[in-house]
Amino acid sequence: MEKARPASLASSDTVRVTNPGGSSPFVLTCDHASNFLPAEFGTLGLAAEDLSRHIAWDPGALPVALRMAEALDATLVETRISRLVIDCNRPLDAPDLVPQVSETTAIPGNTGLSEKQRAARVALSWQPFHGAIEHIVEDRLARGQETRLVSVHSFTPVYKGRNRPWHIGIIHDDDRRLASPLIAALKRLAGVTVGVNEPYSPADRVYFTLERHARSRGLPCAMIEIRNDEIAGEAGQRKWADLLTGIFSDLEPEEAKGSRPAVGKSVQSAS
Repeated sequence: MEKARPASLASSDTVRVTNPGGSSPFVLTCDHASNFLPAEFGTLGLAAEDLSRHIAWDPGALPVALRMAEALDATLVETRISRLVIDCNRPLDAPDLVPQVSETTAIPGNTGLSEKQRAARVALSWQPFHGAIEHIVEDRLARGQETRLVSVHSFTPVYKGRNRPWHIGIIHDDDRRLASPLIAALKRLAGVTVGVNEPYSPADRVYFTLERHARSRGLPCAMIEIRNDEIAGEAGQRKWADLLTGIFSDLEPEEAKGSRPAVGKSVQSAS
């Protein structure tokens, strides 16, 4: 589990930007990078072992994203507060913005919150995260720097009793400028089962960060989901980071252009 930090966190501590001046066209986000709970939240009524589970974060996603950012000279924006406090990859009106149940686990510390308490959580983590992305994207566009957004996540091998056979999934809406070449490259890898809008799709409300910062501006984007048993250790994290880095390095600028879909339009396919 991530090392504890001081209980009272400044907003600058709840989001971290790595390599803000990166030369790569890619801006990476890791929306569920940490399982850290500030002391004022206690354990939200959960057992200690629950805080290492997927309900609290995306295990393995951050090491993969960090290695990719370094290799690509890309900017990375990560959350530093558990999604159990507030899910930064959800709109403010989402029913699971502050989840009362995650998968099948009740979160006692998230029930009966006042509007003031919810607003405090938004100010603690959600606003700094999206504010950081907004600043980076706007600054890059003002400089005329090509910008493509990619969010890096992980998923559980079994969810609510359902086995998930995919090693990696690529999530996209009708903007396929990044997703199509990425999916094609992954499908060429021997022994790799690739999910297309699996295990989630935009219809599952998991595409918010990309909708807010990329689709609203007509920027190419895609969401990566890696099965977390694949990246539970350093060897797997290095393997997938290096595979993805190689694929992204081979993407020529024109492959991320082409026909531009309507700004902000999303598909609503079922997962």
